[in-house]
Amino acid sequence: MSSFSLAVRDSSTMLRRNLLHARRYPSLTLNLLLTPVMLLLLFVYVFGDVMSSGIGGGGADRSEYIAYIVPGILLMTIGGTVVGTAVSVSNDMTEGIIARFRTMAIHRGSVLVGHVVGSVLQSGVSVVLVGAVGVAIGFRSIDATVLEWLAAFGLLVLFATALTWIAVGMGLISPNAEAASNNALPMILLPLLSSAFVPVDAMPGWFRPFAEYQPFTPAIETLRGLLLGTGIGADGWLAAGWCVGLTVLGYFWSTSKFGGDPR
Repeated sequence: MSSFSLAVRDSSTMLRRNLLHARRYPSLTLNLLLTPVMLLLLFVYVFGDVMSSGIGGGGADRSEYIAYIVPGILLMTIGGTVVGTAVSVSNDMTEGIIARFRTMAIHRGSVLVGHVVGSVLQSGVSVVLVGAVGVAIGFRSIDATVLEWLAAFGLLVLFATALTWIAVGMGLISPNAEAASNNALPMILLPLLSSAFVPVDAMPGWFRPFAEYQPFTPAIETLRGLLLGTGIGADGWLAAGWCVGLTVLGYFWSTSKFGGDPR
C-alpha cells in the first residue's frame, strides 16, 4: 500500500474509534450542547422582547431577535463542542494509549486526523440539533438562496475545522482533562464577547475593538448575512481569513507537540 493509502486507512480507523467513544460516553457532548440551547431559550424568551426593541429601535418583536441571535448560537455550539475534543485528546495523552500507538505500525498523523474529523462531524450534528431548536421557536431563513445556504454550510465546516485544530493543540499541552477543559474555555467565552447577542455598535467604545477584532464576530456576521439573505460585505473575507489562519496555526502547533517527546 502507498503511504497515502496507509494514512487514509489508519485515519479512518482512528475516526471510528473516536466516534465509538462519543457514542459510548455521550454525557460530555450533551453537557456542552446544553449550554447554547439554554442560552438560546433564555435570551429569546426572557430578554427577547427587550433586546429586539433595543436593536430594532422600534416596538418589541421577538421574531426579529430570534433571527439575529441564532447564527451566533450556532457558532457558539461549535466552540462548545471542540472543548470536548481538547478533553479527549488530553485523556489519550495521559492514559497511555498514545504511547501504545507510537509502538505500532500506524501512520503517525492518523491519531490527530481521527480526532479532528470526528470533532467536525460531532460539531455538525450539534449545529443541526441546536438549529432545530431555533426553527422550533421561530427562526426562519426564507430569503437565503441555495448558494447562500451552501456558503453557510461551508463556513460552518471551515470554522469547526479551525477551532478543532486549536483545541487539539490545547489538549496536547494540558497535563490532565481538567486543565484541557480550562484551556479551551475561551472557545465558549469569546462568542459571549462578540456580536452574537448585540451589535458591536451598541457596545461601549472601550470594549468595541476587542469584540470587533476577534474571530467569532466576522464569522457570526457572515453566517447571519448568509442565512438571512442580507449582505456580508468584507466580513466574508475576514471570516475566511480567520478560518485559514487558525487552521494553519493549529495544525502546525498540534503536529509539532504530538511529534515531540512522549509524556
